[in-house]
Amino acid sequence: MTKPAPLTPIVPERARSFAIDVFIFITGLALFAAILSVAHHWLGPPNPSPPIDRSPLALPKYAGYSFLRIATAYLLSLVFALLYGYVAAYSRPAERFMIPLLDVLQSIPVLSFLPGVMLVMVGIAPHRQLGVELGAILLIFTGQAWNMAFSVYASLKSLPSDLRNVARIYHLNPWQRFTQLELPYATIGLVWNSMMSVAGGWFFLMACEMFVLGNRDFRLPGLGSYLQTAASAGDTPAILWGLGAMIGVVVALDQLVWRPVICWANKFKFEETETEAPHSPILDALRRSRVLGSLRRVAIEPLNERLVRRLAFRSGRSSATGGSSKRWHWLERSVEVIGICVIIYGVAMAVLMINKMSPTELHEVLRSAAATFARVMVALGIGTLWTIPVGVAIGFNTRVARVAQPVVQIAASVPATALFPVVLLLLIQVGGGLGVASVLLMLLGTQWYILFNVIAGAIAIPTDLKEASRVFRLGLLDRWRVLILPGIFPSLVTGLITAAGGAWNASIVAEYFHFKGQIISTTGLGATISRATDSGNFHQLLVATSVMVAIVVTTNRLVWRRLYRLAHTRFRLDT
Repeated sequence: MTKPAPLTPIVPERARSFAIDVFIFITGLALFAAILSVAHHWLGPPNPSPPIDRSPLALPKYAGYSFLRIATAYLLSLVFALLYGYVAAYSRPAERFMIPLLDVLQSIPVLSFLPGVMLVMVGIAPHRQLGVELGAILLIFTGQAWNMAFSVYASLKSLPSDLRNVARIYHLNPWQRFTQLELPYATIGLVWNSMMSVAGGWFFLMACEMFVLGNRDFRLPGLGSYLQTAASAGDTPAILWGLGAMIGVVVALDQLVWRPVICWANKFKFEETETEAPHSPILDALRRSRVLGSLRRVAIEPLNERLVRRLAFRSGRSSATGGSSKRWHWLERSVEVIGICVIIYGVAMAVLMINKMSPTELHEVLRSAAATFARVMVALGIGTLWTIPVGVAIGFNTRVARVAQPVVQIAASVPATALFPVVLLLLIQVGGGLGVASVLLMLLGTQWYILFNVIAGAIAIPTDLKEASRVFRLGLLDRWRVLILPGIFPSLVTGLITAAGGAWNASIVAEYFHFKGQIISTTGLGATISRATDSGNFHQLLVATSVMVAIVVTTNRLVWRRLYRLAHTRFRLDT
């Protein structure tokens, strides 16, 4: 009598699934407890200027506070990007002012948002710590949201026409079209820009968690305030401890969040040829979880089906009565009118502020603007030269991406402002001073926008086109001219636009720096804005910000917008 086959392959699989479910349950409880603890702190009495402990033992708590602020700001940015990008892509009247407004918003430095945001948030919750915390979260939001919105908009505008035709043929309702076509097509670019947004949140964390507004000193416990305190005191060991803690958080995020998300997003790649998919042990473990599988079957799938049925019913009624088109037309006109009113009000306020300034002050602002413009152009040129070949290499080669992507994510997330004291001291010794150091700091803060968009564009190039270039035996130069540069061009333009805005934004910390109780600055618009914020000179702050916005918007309209139009007309991935 033969013995039955052993069940050893099944038992370990069940054991692994049980262990994964237990780990997910414990992690969920820990996150829930942390959220309750933070909520108790936020709902307590306000303490806008707590002492910052430079002991390494305080770093785990500070890292938790900073991570929660960045995560909350990211979720707000994600919702904003999807809504804003969708409306701008599908409403021509709204697009005419929403995209220029996005240019304006991304060019406004974090410190220019600071007075209004903090005063409003503190006014909303004057007796709770929540007001100051929400103000910091919204400041981080202003450093994350704009490039994500640009990414969604660019993806939807470059959606292939044959996919749109398929959606019409199958009569997909708006929810089905969004979840099954538009959002999947935009996912790869959105994921890589999300990584860049979170990295930008870490970059501006020092400015968002510790700042001076007139005679008021705001500081929040976190890694940003820890690094800023250590840099101001010239405490090199504390700076290294803070950088180590930040790198540890970034590595954990890369392995636990971004790597699984990148592997998951690879299934949305627009191609017909099967390729080697990236691998993530964390994603494989989550797919084996019975708890998550049950949650998807019991809650997520029924909710999605209910939404599909409800929207299909409403879509049918609206199309029969014409109500949908009327409501959409009314919404477009309302948004257009509101936008025009906001622009007119902003221009009028800027003109009034400029009239109150002397000719000498205006001349100083314009001279500072010219200096910052030159630094921005140099930083963009250097960044573009190395990010295009490196980004294409990472996007084309899965093995290279497996090694380089975590390194790039870590390098992009480490705030250059934390390394700035060491860089500044070195440049002062060898010559150059803050004028050269500011270009380096701009480069460290903005080159990642170009790199991450180039990587996303290279990944999105269909493999069958790559195979066709090999079949036709294209040389290296022809391959770059015919396939690579046209393929990455829409993403490259998006990266250049966001990088230019980011470079102007980074000027506020690159040209004006607190070091060992002293202020080191150079001629530039960023230094003017930082100085006006420190002194509470809101007239000068508004005028300098208006000049910066005018320069960025003019550059976008004369250069970047034309390149955007070229990307969407000549280099769309249509078949």
